[in-house]
Amino acid sequence: MTNHLLNTYARTDFSIDRGEGCYVFSKNLETGQEEKYLDFGAGIAVTSVGHAHPHLIKALTDQAQKLWHTSNLYKSEGQEKLAKRLCENSFADLAFFTNSGAESNECAIKMARRYHYAKGNVNKVNIITFENAFHGRTLATIAAGGQEKYLEGFGPKAAGFQQIAFEDWDALLAATKQDCAAILLEPIQGEGGLRPFSSAFLAKLRHYCDENDILLIFDEIQTGIGRSGHLFAYELSGIEPDIMSLAKGLGGGFPVGVCLANKNAASGMKPGVHGTTYGGNPLAMAVGNAVLDIILADGFLTHVKKMSGFMGQKLMGLIDSHPDIFEAVRGEGLLIGLKCKASNLDVLKALYAQKMLAVPAGDNVLRILPPLVATEQDISLAIEKLDLAATSLKK
Repeated sequence: MTNHLLNTYARTDFSIDRGEGCYVFSKNLETGQEEKYLDFGAGIAVTSVGHAHPHLIKALTDQAQKLWHTSNLYKSEGQEKLAKRLCENSFADLAFFTNSGAESNECAIKMARRYHYAKGNVNKVNIITFENAFHGRTLATIAAGGQEKYLEGFGPKAAGFQQIAFEDWDALLAATKQDCAAILLEPIQGEGGLRPFSSAFLAKLRHYCDENDILLIFDEIQTGIGRSGHLFAYELSGIEPDIMSLAKGLGGGFPVGVCLANKNAASGMKPGVHGTTYGGNPLAMAVGNAVLDIILADGFLTHVKKMSGFMGQKLMGLIDSHPDIFEAVRGEGLLIGLKCKASNLDVLKALYAQKMLAVPAGDNVLRILPPLVATEQDISLAIEKLDLAATSLKK
């Protein structure tokens, strides 16, 4: 059968028909039988509360029977409710809802530049980022990320973005002398190989930004909404950003993003300077609020931290058993990276054979991103499958 999809993904040869909790199910085209996979990729850290969670299903279907879309021309109670909850549980004062992480980062970039424009500093437009970052696939966000593999073939790199080496303070000082509007970073680089910025570096950076009227933007699209064991990963550092982008886990599988900011950073944003047609639609807001019902419930983040510790211990044992395949464990919470000695893509292929999903990352890392509702039983099964995959690679 002719495939009419644009060929931009290296897809697997199996498709997924349905999901339940930490598992997804695929139909074998030869036998017609259903095959069960342990999903520790979570749609790249998206299905935060697992597949087909009944609370999310009810929220979505209830809303679907009432109203799908009106646009942002009208008051939105769903947006106001979700914005209030996000702001009350973070540093932020204000929220702008989007459809995706890349759009949230676009809003953050525009907000930072507009902040300086409104103050009369029209030349302060440059955004400093760090090598191996990933901030999205739009023309602006691939320029922000700066990785050549994403920039190649799309014409001149969008102006106003400069990448420096990871935690290179001297390079940062040099770069910020050139009309710097903001510094943008992932507190834990995801695509870049699960590399966390140190708390000491972030504290120093926060002080420097305050002294020089530079806005600090955290891209928490992958790290936010409980993934790190905290509601937001910035909490690990003891400092707060001025602007933060979120998406992925906020919708639990439904497309939604948000750009959060304090009043100072958002002071240049006036009616008409930014907008979206679908962003913050009633369906997305219903699901986002349902996700927060679960994530903010007493004991939920404690569970994430407990499962993180359990998995970390198990993974260290796995490394001891297969030192020629695995090298180290990285990350926080249930945002876990397994640094490989063998090719991470070979490990992933062997995992597929064991009916388990994970996600590759840079620096030869395999991302292990279970739904945040994963249990010790689920994690123990994942370790068994990783062990079998490593053993098969040796053979």
